Amino acid sequence: MTQVDGAETAPRGALASIRVIELAGLGAAPFAAMMLADMGADVIRIDRKSPVPGDEAARSSDLLNRGRRSVGVELKNPAGVGLVLRLAEGADVLIEGFRPGVMERLGLGPEACLARNPRLVYGRMTGFGQTGPLAQAAGHDIDYIALSGALEPLGRAGDRPVPPMNLLGDFGGGAMFLVAGVLAALVERATSQRGQVVDAAMVDGSALLCTMLHDFRQRGLWNAGRGGNLLDTGAPFYEVYETQDNKFVAIGALEPHFYRELLERMGLREDPRFSAQMDQRRWPAMKLAFAEIFAQKTRAQWQALLEGGDSCFAPVLSPDEAALHPHNQARGTFAEIAGRGVPAPAPRFSRTPSSLASPPPQVGAHPDEALRAWGCADSEILALREAQAIA
Repeated sequence: MTQVDGAETAPRGALASIRVIELAGLGAAPFAAMMLADMGADVIRIDRKSPVPGDEAARSSDLLNRGRRSVGVELKNPAGVGLVLRLAEGADVLIEGFRPGVMERLGLGPEACLARNPRLVYGRMTGFGQTGPLAQAAGHDIDYIALSGALEPLGRAGDRPVPPMNLLGDFGGGAMFLVAGVLAALVERATSQRGQVVDAAMVDGSALLCTMLHDFRQRGLWNAGRGGNLLDTGAPFYEVYETQDNKFVAIGALEPHFYRELLERMGLREDPRFSAQMDQRRWPAMKLAFAEIFAQKTRAQWQALLEGGDSCFAPVLSPDEAALHPHNQARGTFAEIAGRGVPAPAPRFSRTPSSLASPPPQVGAHPDEALRAWGCADSEILALREAQAIA
């Protein structure tokens, strides 16, 4: 594993020239800011001056908050609002994850910030979006992917939909689309010299992630029910099976030549039970037969037999096990920061590699250091502290 200690390092990476203001929040917006920081952006995190009891410790240990400096600011204090507007003048990007209207009520909405810096890219992360009948409604990942149509197809036949933790809404449909939008706006700005607002909504993003599903359904390639289709555990050759030692393996042999290799390696090439791969009428019986066979060996034995070829096989690993797998170790897929294991930054760059710059900061730990780096004089910092606008 790559190790990173607690020392701050100079920004580097593909976004080393980019300055980002992050209004502290939870989930998707911090993950987006983390990705930008990993890619070298100088991210200043605006935390609450007086965190809710228990919140400070939680945020200071949250791995999503790594790689940036934290300043505790009182946003109900006009001087605190003035500080954020002052920082916005020198920023490339601002990211916020509040309900629509909150930033406007604080005096920090897009109109106010873009008036100070017309080149600012203003990134907004919400569940339902900035407009629409549900814009002001509360929700979480499960609600957003339910509304987008992404949740209903997930699950096994005859059972309820299964939420995929908060990966599909918060991070896949939310943070990743916010990052993509911010980066696209920065590219466009190079030509227009103008910033703009990026409205990233988890409903929108998770709906777009289902484009292929919509295509399959419209072409008659996907049934309405769960667990009866090619990619939703309906197919016996795209499924998870339990092994003799109560662990699991994943099979994804979709293409005929991959399926043939799977059968060859398992000694089933001539077995008539598995001869008609795409005959859906035979899938339930084929699945039962596969389950019986996979239960006869341990996961490690199946790895020795199937891993590394074209049979589209992988052991189902826990997060801890994944960090120890030889492939992930060879790739450096996992790293270590301040003694804690963490997935390494992705994607990879040939000239400007991303890095784990620093561990999650203590809330409000860098007022003088961060504000000086962003051009504030010592006299300004002293005045802010005297006005009780910063911690």
